[in-house]
Amino acid sequence: MAKSIKKLSGIFIIIIIFAGVFLLFSSLIVTKENQYTLVKRFGKIEHVVSEAGLSFKTPFIETTDTYPKNIQFYDMSESNVITMGKKTMVADNYVLWRIQEPILFAQTLNSVIYAESRLDTTVYNSMKNVIGSLSQAEVISGRDGELNQAFMDSIGTNMEQYGIELILVETKHLDLPSANKTAVFDRMISERAQIAATYTAEGEAEAQKIRNTTDREIAISISNAEAEAAKITAEGEAEYMRVLSDAYSDSARSEFYTFIRSLDAARTSLSGENKTLILSADSPIAQIFYQID
Repeated sequence: MAKSIKKLSGIFIIIIIFAGVFLLFSSLIVTKENQYTLVKRFGKIEHVVSEAGLSFKTPFIETTDTYPKNIQFYDMSESNVITMGKKTMVADNYVLWRIQEPILFAQTLNSVIYAESRLDTTVYNSMKNVIGSLSQAEVISGRDGELNQAFMDSIGTNMEQYGIELILVETKHLDLPSANKTAVFDRMISERAQIAATYTAEGEAEAQKIRNTTDREIAISISNAEAEAAKITAEGEAEYMRVLSDAYSDSARSEFYTFIRSLDAARTSLSGENKTLILSADSPIAQIFYQID
């Protein structure tokens, strides 16, 4: 009898030890560095453990859920989008996001899978709205980052209502459908050639306008210069005639100027090989010789 009681006591102690160990592990919370742990009591969130380490909960009454704390990568499937000109383009994007408000996230989406589904819909709608307001040429030229920023601006703070921070929407691939590339590129080349021809024609017209203006200004300058030269010449001739008039009006200087002019005429007549000078008796030069005693 005593042996049976001792055996039962041993079994009871073992049961108590196992129960204690079970209760200990049931009340222990292990939170990793890249996790949020939500502690719930009868389904209602009591608090969030955001620091890595060990903490405790009430066994059987409180339960826990964990959500990722680090940045999440979601690779979207390729999808077709339509430009303003009703042209189809193929888009392939990925999204970087993270849970910013774990309680709000748990109350709205409560799952990474649901979050990715919501992100897929939101980003696609943003792409559809942005690309739908642009021409195909604008979409192609904006693939260097402008479109990604436009997608982010279009989404704005929409994901914050789910406790999600949208970090980045990046385009891996945004291009024409393979069957349409050649025709579209040929049309774009033709359009660019037309634009270049228009710019060339406008440039030539502007150059001709400048040349015409310059020629007109040169002609006006030459005309003004010729008029000024004619004016100066006329003034010089008038001054010359005035000097002559003054000289001939004075009897003392009149004979001298007459003599000088006679010498000039004689010098002109003595040019060349003929050095013979024939003077009339009344010539001023001949008069000099008559006056010599």
